[in-house]
Amino acid sequence: MATLAGKTLFISGASRGIGLAIALRAARDGANVVVTGKTVTPHPKLPGTIYTAAEEIERAGGKALPLAVDIRFEDQVSAAVEEAVRKFGGIDILVNNASAISLTGTLETTMKRYDLMMDVNVRGTYVCSKACLPHLKDASNPHILNLAPPLDMRVKWFAPNVAYTISKYGMSMCVLGMAEEFRREGIAVNALWPRTIIATAALQIIPDRDPLRGRTPDIVGEAAWQILVRDSRNTTGNFFIDAEVLAEAGITDLARYAVSPGTPLKADIFMDPVAGC
Repeated sequence: MATLAGKTLFISGASRGIGLAIALRAARDGANVVVTGKTVTPHPKLPGTIYTAAEEIERAGGKALPLAVDIRFEDQVSAAVEEAVRKFGGIDILVNNASAISLTGTLETTMKRYDLMMDVNVRGTYVCSKACLPHLKDASNPHILNLAPPLDMRVKWFAPNVAYTISKYGMSMCVLGMAEEFRREGIAVNALWPRTIIATAALQIIPDRDPLRGRTPDIVGEAAWQILVRDSRNTTGNFFIDAEVLAEAGITDLARYAVSPGTPLKADIFMDPVAGC
């Protein structure tokens, strides 16, 4: 039976939302989860800290190591990776989930926000991958999973928020290049993106994104699990969509993941609308 029992996952941005959902799904198998993030004390507008996430993971059946990490800084990432290896003996899976967002046009995007998106989304993904790869080479079924959209050069994805699109596609390009670069080592590098909007704290700063028209992060957590238990040598270089992954696994009734069952769903950014999603 497929399982992540005993596997060690290093997850960026794991204190809430999709990162936490992936962690909890792995924890139900008895996985070890390295919970990285910047939130160490309660935030007035955002739920959870790395410590509350660790508590949830352990209640779910896993083992957790909460580490305060700003992935923009290589020394912090390297120190966290080494601490994770000391604690759990290695790293089997890297999930590049942390992301900064600003759906703004060119004139409305400050350079501070531009730099933040590039530093977190692109550079952070690259830094975490670079730090974990030496340990992934020693793992029996190593995976890197980026929460990034499928590459699509249609102008409709760029014009409204070119800076954000560049940053997220940077994560996607890491998948494209690293999948081939590390194919011989058997390290799977894939992307995963939701078909619909996901009800996370990020929706608070995105206009026209009613959480009642979305799904819960659990759908992405389950889709990630379905990918991460696959043979890494036969599953690399893919741009997966959550609903499609579940359909391949025979899970077609997605009503359980709806925030408001019966409410029409809204396609996520970088996704064309699909009836019923």
